[in-house]
This record gives sequence, structure tokens and C-alpha cells, in this order.
Amino acid sequence: MNENTSNGNIQAKIQKFGRFLSGMVMPNIGAFIAWGLITALFIPTGWLPNEGLAKLVGPMITFLLPLLIGYTGGKAVAGTRGGVLGAIATSGVIIGADIPMFIGAMIMGPLAGWVIKKFDQIVEGSVPVGFEMLVNNFSAGIIGGILAIIAYTGVGPVVLALNSVIRSGVDIIVTAGMLPIASLFIEPGKILFLNNAMNHGILSPIGIQQAQETGKSIFFLLEPNPGPGLGLLLAYWVFAKGMAKDSAPGAIIIHFLGGIHEIYFPYVLMNPILLLAVIAGGMSGVFTFVLLGGGLVATPAPGSIFAILALTPKGVYFANIAGVVVSTVVSFLVASVFVKRSANQMDDSELEAAKGAVSELKGNKNTSGTVVAGSALKKIIYACDAGMGSSAMGASALKNKLKKAGYTHVSITNCAIEDIPADAQIVVTHEKLATRVQNKVPQAEHIFVKDFIQNQVYDIISARLAGLEKVAVEVNNTSDTVIQDQNLLTKNNIKVGLTSVTKAEAIRMAGRMLVDSGYAEEPYVEAMIEREQDISTYIGRGIAIPHGVSSAKNSIKKSGLVVLQFPDGIDFGEETAYLIVGIAGKDNEHLAILANIATALDEYESKVKELYTTKDKDLIYKLFTNTNE
Repeated sequence: MNENTSNGNIQAKIQKFGRFLSGMVMPNIGAFIAWGLITALFIPTGWLPNEGLAKLVGPMITFLLPLLIGYTGGKAVAGTRGGVLGAIATSGVIIGADIPMFIGAMIMGPLAGWVIKKFDQIVEGSVPVGFEMLVNNFSAGIIGGILAIIAYTGVGPVVLALNSVIRSGVDIIVTAGMLPIASLFIEPGKILFLNNAMNHGILSPIGIQQAQETGKSIFFLLEPNPGPGLGLLLAYWVFAKGMAKDSAPGAIIIHFLGGIHEIYFPYVLMNPILLLAVIAGGMSGVFTFVLLGGGLVATPAPGSIFAILALTPKGVYFANIAGVVVSTVVSFLVASVFVKRSANQMDDSELEAAKGAVSELKGNKNTSGTVVAGSALKKIIYACDAGMGSSAMGASALKNKLKKAGYTHVSITNCAIEDIPADAQIVVTHEKLATRVQNKVPQAEHIFVKDFIQNQVYDIISARLAGLEKVAVEVNNTSDTVIQDQNLLTKNNIKVGLTSVTKAEAIRMAGRMLVDSGYAEEPYVEAMIEREQDISTYIGRGIAIPHGVSSAKNSIKKSGLVVLQFPDGIDFGEETAYLIVGIAGKDNEHLAILANIATALDEYESKVKELYTTKDKDLIYKLFTNTNE
């Protein structure tokens, strides 16, 4: 047990680090593709050689791309302020280097964000009133300048030396013809959701340097090659039975044309020996790329065949297409042997269980406690600090999904951590509250999430319930929860077209409206700020639901909500909120509105986005209260 826990912790840490690395690159993929297309078109060997436009290539790869990575890395740690410091610090490793400083940017961006975050924590509360802007600007300038100098004199030379070592090792592998062996690590790593970490954190920086020198790089093809997954899915389509066979054609379209490779991972997990098929496909594809001189001008993201063809340079189409075809054929032939052998033993529950396993591997949830079997599952509790906001919406969303699927026997409710019933079988809570919840109900199974709305809990629960008897229930496309107390949310408490402010200012505006409307007393405003500092109340799809901590419930006079619309958005760290729904909840009277919001988030994405900019308060009121008034 301890060994398994240790292995799980190591895997989780690797996935977390990998997601952080890829998180610096993924938001900037458009810039990489723009650079790749300009390179493919306008360099002397490109499709449309143009001496003037070709001058864009060097500055973009030398300055623009590393600065974007540095900014994104800093922002991930300390918001926009950290992003600015990350860009300043990254400039230090760029100057004087003769290679694109992607590794340097991945170091200096997060480091700069961490430094400014620590500085802000140290001076918080001690800056005289009226001097905040002065201190903020000068501290950023001074610290940024120091970091840029450190990067130039210390980090830059170290990164250059490291780059030389990596490059020498890569040259040895390529010269020795050993590059296909990389598939032994890449293909299993993809199933463990390390694909982005490997592709954007390791292979892309090496590939960009090689592409700058030769006009293309094979390293851009090692992980994104869709051939191995395509061959596997084709084998399921031809030789499998039941759900696995029926779902394979749709998965092929999503994987090969859409570039979402995660779609085939469950098909490997339900029969792990099929790792041999994707490894063989990957190795044969790489061998073909090497043999025929394949390569791309930039990273294809997502790994769609269309993206690969778009980034293929002149004269290399045959090599790249041949590599994809060969890897598909080899993967198909190897997978066919194992799929045919196990076809008669397959049942639909295996695929559902595999999808649940994928959800676990993705790192979207962690668990503890004894796993509750689907046949015994009767009671699920969503718990948060106050039990009045995020957990209520999470419970509503899961209840609605399971009801549609025909599983109506499972009770799904929400509450504050202190009120979790002793007979709760599964408790879903935010990962930051894990210790408190485990201490409260150690006997329950715990699922920890980063987001109460956008998570994999439904996939996990439905996988366990698969095969159980369903109850046919007609579920309307709209919530059946009509608000009885019209004073919970009034049209006067819906403000549209507001000018963007800081997150703290927006939350205080919502708190002030709750106080002015008689829903809460003055201390509740700061309790909302305190709640936000503990755990973000951003719930997804551009909506945040700030509310107070549980200790502030005495400051609530009666249940009520207010809605503030910011068309240009409010920065909530890595996310942007356009609707701020301030909540004062007492005796669960407000839960009906939260249920409607949860339904809207789950089913009406386009309608929710319309609310970001509408000037019609009635649209917001009708959707949140489910009234035709």
C-alpha cells in the first residue's frame, strides 16, 4: 500500500510539473504556429521566398517567443504583475545568446513571478495609504532590473552550457540512428498524460533550435504523430465488439482530424498490452521520418493531420505522410492480434471503467479512503468551507447529469465541512480542503478536485454505475427549479456594462451591494475577500461566485444574490470572469438559483456567453431564476 501511494505521489508530482511546463507554452501555441508559417513561406527555401518578410523569422524566435513564455510563466505564479516581471527577467537570458532562449524563459519566468509574489506578501499591509501605486511600480522595476542582470550574468551562461550538453546528446542519438528508441518512453508517457510535458517542455525547444538551422525538425513529429493512435482505433473498429467497436469511428475522427489524442487512451488502458502496438507504431514512424528526412517547421498543436500538413515544409510532404501511414499500419497490425484475441471477453463496462481510469491519470482528481462500489453507492456529498456556493453548484451539476443518465437512486447534496453526515459514502471537495475533510469523515471515500464544476467526477461515478439498472427519466433541457422567493435576486441587483477593476475591488462591489440590499452586515464584505484568498470562487465558463467564509454566517441577515457584469472581464488568476455572482446564503434558500446557474453552465454555454455582454438585465434574470416573467 505504501509503495503504491509513493508511486502515485511521484506520478502526481511529475504530472503537475509537466502541466506547469506545458502551461507556459500552450497559451502561446498560436505565436509558434505563426512563426512556423512565416518560416515555411518566406525563407529562401520556402514556398514564397521573400527577403523582406523573411526578416520576421529571426526576431520572432529570438525575442517574441521566449518573452511570451517568460510572461506566461510569471503570470501563472503571480498574475499579471508576475507576468511583467517574467518578461523583464527573460530579457536578461535573451541578450547575448545566439540560440532561442526557451529553457531560460522557462526558468526565469516562474522565478520572477515567485520573487515578486514573495515581495508582495512581505510588504502586504505595511504600505502607507496613497503610496500603493508608487511602491508597486518601483518594486517591479527594481526587482525586474536585478533579475534581468542575474539572468544575463548567471542563468544565461548556465543555460547555454546545458543546451550544448543536450544538443551533443541529441546529436549522438541521431547520428547513431537511435531516435526511434525514444518511442519506448514517449508512447507510454502519453498514456500517463505526460504528452504536453514531453512535447512542449523538452522536444519543442530542441526542435525549434534545429528548425532555425535547417528549416525543419523531426522533433516536432515525435509526440504529435497521430499514426499510432489511429492504427489502434482502426483495430478496435474492425475486430472489437460492443461499445468499443461502436465508439471507435467517432474516436478516430476526434483523434486523427481533431488532434485530441487523449481520446484513444482508454482503449489502451482497457487492454494494457496494446502499449506494444502504439510503441511499435511510434518506432516505425520515427524510423520512416529519419530515413526519408521528415520534419516540420513548428510544433503542431493539436496533433491533427491537418496541423501536420500545414506545418510541413516544401519538399517534405512525402516523408511526413509516409511516416504517419507506416506508423498507422504497424500499430494496426500489432493491435489487431490482441484485439481479436480478447474481443469475445470484452464488455461495455470495461471501456467505461477505462474512461474512469483516464480521469484519474489526468490528475483532475485525487482520492483517499475505501473505494465505494457502484452497486453500494447511495450517498454523495459535496462539501466546501461554507456550504453555500461552489459545493452547491457542483452537487446540482452532478445530480442533473446522473438523472439524465438514468441513475436516480443516488442522493447528491452539499453542505459545509462541519456538517458532513457520518453516513456519507463519497465526499467531493476542493483539494485545498483535503486535510479538514479527511479529519471530519475519515471513513468515507474522498475525491479532491480543483474545480467543483469542470472536473471528472461524473466520468468516475458513471463508470462505477455502468451496468446497473437505469430508471428512464425525462429531463428537461432547462432547470425545473423555479425561484419562489423573488426577493432572492431582484433586477435592481443586476448591474451590467461595468468597467473592469481588480478582483478584490469587484468582490467588494458585490459585497457592498449585498449589504446595501439588506442581505448582510458590513463584516461580510471582508469575509468574502478572506474566502477568495483561501480558494478561488471562479467556477468556470466566465463566472465567479464570491461569498463569505463559514465563520461569517452570523453576518448574513437573509439569503440573497447580486450579479455584476464586466464585459471586459476580471482577472481571476489564470481565468477571466465576466459575471460576478455575490452570494449571501442562509437556510439554503439561495440554492435554487445556484442550481439554475449550474444547469446553464452545463447545458447552455452559448447562452451563458451571451450574458457576458448583454445590456438586457432580463436575460440574466430569466436564466438564473428560470422564469418567463
